[in-house]
Amino acid sequence: MAGNRFHHSKAEKLLNPKRRELIAPEEVVSLLHISERDVVADLGAGNGYFTVPIAKVAKTVYAVDVQQEMLASLQQHAEKEGVENIAYILSDVTATTIPSQSVDQGLMAFVLHEVADREAVFAEIARIMKPNGAFLLIEWEAVESDMGPPTHERIPSQQLMDEAKAAFAHVELVHFHPSVYGIVMKK
Repeated sequence: MAGNRFHHSKAEKLLNPKRRELIAPEEVVSLLHISERDVVADLGAGNGYFTVPIAKVAKTVYAVDVQQEMLASLQQHAEKEGVENIAYILSDVTATTIPSQSVDQGLMAFVLHEVADREAVFAEIARIMKPNGAFLLIEWEAVESDMGPPTHERIPSQQLMDEAKAAFAHVELVHFHPSVYGIVMKK
């Protein structure tokens, strides 16, 4: 069962400095080895907590979100930071307009628990990724914490690992915080 979609009216929470205690954007850049040559996809980009810092390093970032208000907020955030290499895409994460096999690295942070059809997400990720690319799913561990969705909406890391292994050849679990984990997937 998918959780409730995070509403754009609460977007300011996504840029709360307290989130850095859970996971800093720089950790994602480092983990994925993002460089100035890379095209990166941020599926469920929200208002740019990860997108803007990644865009400061990458060649191009495809920022995908299903809420126009989030993309507008992201665009304001990017302009404030002087970032101009973001392509804004209003789309569901299961069927984007990102060209096939065009993405070097990608991420989807704190979004998958909101999506009903995870197999469709895995298929879309596989479609957009280059053969040697890597994609990072970041999710809430199924434990109580001060931030994040209710525990019943969270996906336990072992369950998501099993689902990812069914879709990708190489899957690795990383922990950023007791309540936040990541799964790095490669074809």
